[in-house]
Amino acid sequence: MSQIPLNLIPERKIYTVAELSAGIKALLEGKFPDVWVTGEISNFRGAGSGHLYFTLKDESAQLRAVCFRNQARYLKFKPADGLAVIARGRLSAYEARGEYQLVVDYLEPAGLGALQVAFEQLKKKLAREGLFDPARKKPLPALPRAVGIVTSPHGAAVRDIIRVLHRRFRNMDIYLYPVKVQGEGAAEEIAEGIAYFNRHPLAGALIVGRGGGSVEDLWAFNEETVVRAIAASEVPVISAVGHETDFTLADFAADLRAPTPSAAAELVVRPKDELISELENRMRRLAHSLRLQVSETRERLTGLQHHRAFQTLPARIAERAQRVDDALAQMERAFAQELSRKREAFLTMSGRLMRFEPGRLVELRRARLDQQKSRLERSVADLARLVTETQSRSRERWLARSAGVVRFDFTRFLQLKQAAFGERSRGLDAGFKKRWTDCEARLKYSVALLGERSPMTVLGRGYSITRDAEGRIVRDAAQVEKGDEISVRLARGELGAEIRRKKL
Repeated sequence: MSQIPLNLIPERKIYTVAELSAGIKALLEGKFPDVWVTGEISNFRGAGSGHLYFTLKDESAQLRAVCFRNQARYLKFKPADGLAVIARGRLSAYEARGEYQLVVDYLEPAGLGALQVAFEQLKKKLAREGLFDPARKKPLPALPRAVGIVTSPHGAAVRDIIRVLHRRFRNMDIYLYPVKVQGEGAAEEIAEGIAYFNRHPLAGALIVGRGGGSVEDLWAFNEETVVRAIAASEVPVISAVGHETDFTLADFAADLRAPTPSAAAELVVRPKDELISELENRMRRLAHSLRLQVSETRERLTGLQHHRAFQTLPARIAERAQRVDDALAQMERAFAQELSRKREAFLTMSGRLMRFEPGRLVELRRARLDQQKSRLERSVADLARLVTETQSRSRERWLARSAGVVRFDFTRFLQLKQAAFGERSRGLDAGFKKRWTDCEARLKYSVALLGERSPMTVLGRGYSITRDAEGRIVRDAAQVEKGDEISVRLARGELGAEIRRKKL
């Protein structure tokens, strides 16, 4: 009997981490290919790639979720932490971290619709920026030169607007910028239409709108691009979207909201007959006011013509003219006298200045010294003659007195007197020479000092002294004007000139 081997130990299969993760991923994706999950968003993060990462949680559990860029761009609202949502997608595993996650294909707010949430989110954002501030809104012109319309060329709204405008003001110019008003790309076309009328100043006011429809149909007028284009428009904008109960973000940004497109046409321009009637009334009131003012002015003019002041006015004017002539004559005489006085003063000062010329002063001093030297020489000669005569008379008297008494050596006495006289004469001559040398040195110093400080020396270097017509020295160009006469004193001579150019 053969024995049957018993293999109670099962065969062992060893997985790698990647193989096990791939198996779990395939199992999850096969088991949960399409699921709906509700929960609250937390840890929301938008990546630069456009992918959205967040966590769905409830009271007792949480689930990681990701919404890739291709699906995220179709979302009508922006997910945020704390927002309750309903998500549709498939379960999968992120093998790099060993975590399972929900890959979201569709996301909507729980309770409110996605469009309503998106509306409220964008409304709050733009309100914080001040796009809905009433202070930004511009008034409509009383009579626009033309009306611009940004809407679909095929809808009933454009026909209603044109019909009302023609009824109220038949010759009003109308410019239509055709756009799509719903569907993909509609918001961009509407924004471009508004920008076109701002680049080309054709219209004085714009009507932007369309006829009624569902929230989805009107959604283009809730897009941020349209709202910002309306807020940035320099041309006043009237929003006319849907029916009276429909509100869009374009209504809040516009300068004026109309409940319907037809109402917008009625708001943008008043009836022509009404304008003409008002204009005629204003013209009548203006004419009446002008006639009244002319009548009052005529009465005041008549009263002024008969006023005593105007009766005596010619005589008073003649009297004033005579006074003016007298004053002018006095001014001319005073000017002539002052000019003569200034001229005399100028000549006097010029004479004084000429006396201080160094050469002339040196000649005068030298002549004076020569005269003093001549007088001194004559005095010495007279003194010598007087001494000789005195000696002669003294000798004769002495001889007469001493005759027969004592024979005196008069020759010796005379020699002594002559020696004393010679000594005194030499001392006097030395003192004179010293005095002459001192005087000559002081004279040279005075001449040199006077030469340095003399105005004539300065003039000799090429400078000049300029005086105006009244003799005042001109030190600043502001003292004279074009056409004034001036005199220019040079080192040799004087020039007369007239101011033709002045530079301060």
